[in-house]
Amino acid sequence: MAQARYKRILLKLSGEAFKGGKADTDIDAVVVSDVAHRIKQALDMHVQIAIVVGAGNIWRGATAEKAGFDRVTADYAGMLATVINALALQDTLEKIGVETRVQSALNIQQVSEPFIRRRAIRHMEKGRVVILASGTGNPYMTTDTAAALRAIELGAEVLLMTKNCVDGVYDSDPRKNPLAKKFDHLTYMQALNMRLNVMDTTALSLCMDNKLPIIVFNLQAEHSMESAIGGKYIGTLINNEEDL
Repeated sequence: MAQARYKRILLKLSGEAFKGGKADTDIDAVVVSDVAHRIKQALDMHVQIAIVVGAGNIWRGATAEKAGFDRVTADYAGMLATVINALALQDTLEKIGVETRVQSALNIQQVSEPFIRRRAIRHMEKGRVVILASGTGNPYMTTDTAAALRAIELGAEVLLMTKNCVDGVYDSDPRKNPLAKKFDHLTYMQALNMRLNVMDTTALSLCMDNKLPIIVFNLQAEHSMESAIGGKYIGTLINNEEDL
């Protein structure tokens, strides 16, 4: 088994990770099971893991606003949708023997703990996977921003981003443009200036200000998460220029 370079990580799972690119379902049990097994493999490397879940497979606040919903209401609905994904992932992980805790930025005590930083850290120290739901608990803030914020709060050494089943950051959408160029390395400023849609600018700025490296990769690729945690060059690494 590969040696872990990072001892504490935060994994950002987009809503797409719960459906595997399938258009006819919101949550695919087979896809979620595969994700859970990959998380377990990473946990077996004696890595502490926190996970922030998105909910684009169920609800998008910005899209709902365009359809006529009040933006604040739409964003709160999106936060609740992340709880659905969190519970689906928790159930699947526990079925394969991984102890988990769901913590929510919104108070939903029947199914989750409130997000308490010190408690989350203690759970990870005990080998539990902490699944973080409801984003930051604030409208107008994306789950990418929540991932960056929680990673910094919890002392994660790296932010692992898996988005839309692509294997890194490209200069255009590789699913639409077969000639799209993939970047192996980027600085924070390059990602910001080139507007590469890695994550929203608030999240990227948070990572830059706190020198938190980001690895964008394809979780569905075999052993990809283990490789990323082991420090192998996989996907796209975003960090400071002096660290490239």
